[in-house]
Formats: sequence, structure tokens, C-alpha cells
Amino acid sequence: MAILETMDLEQRAGAAVLLSKVSLSVEKGEIFVVIGPTGAGKTTLLRLINLLDRPTAGDIIFDGQKITDPSCDTVKARRRMAMVFQKPAVFNNTVYENVAYPLKVRGAHGKTEKSAVHQLLETIGLGGYARRKAKTLSGGEAQRVALARAVVVKPDLLLLDEPTANLDPVNVKMIEELVMRFNRERGLTVIMSTHDMQQAQRVANRIGVLMNGQLVQVGRPGDIFYSPDNARIAGFVGMRNMFRGYIVRNEAGIAVINIGGRDIQTVSDLPVESAVEIYIRPEDVVLAMTAASSSARNNLRCSITSLSSIGPLCTVTVDCGFPLEVLVTDKSVVEMGLSQGQELYASFKASAVRVLPSMPR
Repeated sequence: MAILETMDLEQRAGAAVLLSKVSLSVEKGEIFVVIGPTGAGKTTLLRLINLLDRPTAGDIIFDGQKITDPSCDTVKARRRMAMVFQKPAVFNNTVYENVAYPLKVRGAHGKTEKSAVHQLLETIGLGGYARRKAKTLSGGEAQRVALARAVVVKPDLLLLDEPTANLDPVNVKMIEELVMRFNRERGLTVIMSTHDMQQAQRVANRIGVLMNGQLVQVGRPGDIFYSPDNARIAGFVGMRNMFRGYIVRNEAGIAVINIGGRDIQTVSDLPVESAVEIYIRPEDVVLAMTAASSSARNNLRCSITSLSSIGPLCTVTVDCGFPLEVLVTDKSVVEMGLSQGQELYASFKASAVRVLPSMPR
């Protein structure tokens, strides 16, 4: 069941279009992550959902109520939400008073307040910090306090605007684990923006891609990162081995695509002479000294042009008539004795090739 929907949401600043007809649906209890380049409209979208700004056009429906309606009690609606911004925000008082503030505003006090605050401080790893001045905290500690302050009132919807953008890896991990814990244990619905592609894959149930103010794709992490809808999205999420070509044959759904003078067999129903974009994941390519005799339909003679190690993995770039990146382990590099200039074969299955109609770039 959807807890939040936006319908043809638009936002303008003078002649500039910040958001254009954004329609999305967020399910109750899920973590929905919005990704997109700087200036895509991520913060604008979250501010509109939190009713900090009013949209130029379109509607926002929160738990069945149209909260963009002028007659809506926005204070009541906003009290069911909480938002954490990119830069940690703390008041100039103690850690305890920072976390307790929303409870005091709502009239809670005494044992109820103390129990909720101290329990949360333990949860975020700051159990002994209650009397510490919040302004003396590190950036990561301050952001954990801001997160605790947001969830202490048990909101129905938590909005996070790139909450780990300025944090070190240790605190990034802690914030991510806390968000997933609150989601899992409290059933808290989360909408989070991030520019970190790996973070999106780690925490999201679903992902929405914003580009130039438009929501261009929504899906599970695997859909977004392994089956992007077009070349623009593929490039943004870091897809490699992206090529343009055209279909020269198609028999029973097995299409032959010409890429730079080389023929690639793929699975596609597109007709002959169609201009296409293809993507091949580096981890789906296998290197061997001899042509593969397996079910792989593509066996390309190639030569190694470069090797680049990143931790235990190595990216091997080969020339197959076009440059192809292959991901292998460092152990495989040593065992195969791979080196620049070496000739070998690159193989991959027809089903490993993602094929889409070509779009103007």
C-alpha cells in the first residue's frame, strides 16, 4: 500500500524548471532512494514532500490525504514526517536536549521522554553523551544525533537528504545501519537521496533516477544498475562497455549486431537495420587462451591493451575491434600470466548483452 504519491509534480524558479511532471509511489515500510546528478532536483523533491516549499503544479498524497490542498492542516501532516539534511544540524545545548526537543514540542515529559531519549542514545552509540554539548560533537556524531531527533517521535515517513555526503566511511556505515535498523524494527518508511551509487544499492528496496528534473526510471537496484532504460542512465550509474551498432540479422530472436565491424550475437526482437545501444557488464565477460566451447555465443579474438588493479580485482581492457573492459580477480591475472599485448579470447553469452533502441545523445 502506498503511503506517499506525487502526481505530475512540478517546481519552477522563474524560467528554470526544477522538477517536471514527477509522479512516483512509495510503499509503506520501504526504503526508496532517489539518485541523480547534482542539480537533478533531489533536494527540491524532498523539500516539497516535507511541505517546506509549495509546488508550482501537481499534487502530493500522504497516507490518502492530498496535503497540497490549501485546506490541509500542514502542521499536522508535517508532524507525521521528519527530515534530516546533508549538513548536521544541532541546537546549542546538550545532546539529550537535542534529541528530546521534538517530544517537548509535542507535550511529552517525565519518564516517557527520558526513556525514549536514553534508549535512542544507546541505539546510535552515544549512550554516555547525554550531557555533552552537541556543538562539540564530530560531524558523524552530530548527524547521528540529528537522526535520533528525527525518529524519537516515531514518524510515519523519514526524509533523508544525502545524510552521509560529508562523512567518513565509518560514520557512513553507521548511519546506513541505523536507517536500515529503524526501517526493519519500526516499519519506518524512508525516502533518501544520495549521490553514492554503492550506497543506493546497499540500502534501497527501490530506486528512482532523477535527471534534469524528470523521474526517468524507477525499479529495484538490479533493474537500475544492470538493466538501465537508456544510455544516459547507463552512463550515470557507471555502466561500462556501452556501444552503438545496428542489427544485420535476426533469426528467431537471436540478433546479430555489428559493432565497429565486428558481429555480436544477442537476444533481441528488434528488426534488421535497427540502430541500437548495447551494454555488456565487465563481470559477464570471460577471458581464455583458446576459444570457448561452452554455451557462450560470442568468442572474440582480442589483445590486452591495459590492466588496472583495484583491491582484489583487476580491470583488463582488451581490443576486440572495439575496447572491451573485463573484470577478473588478481589471482586469475597471475594464474593466466596476463600482460599487456597478450592475445587471447573474450567470450560472453548472447543473453549477457543488454540491447535497447538507439537514442540521440
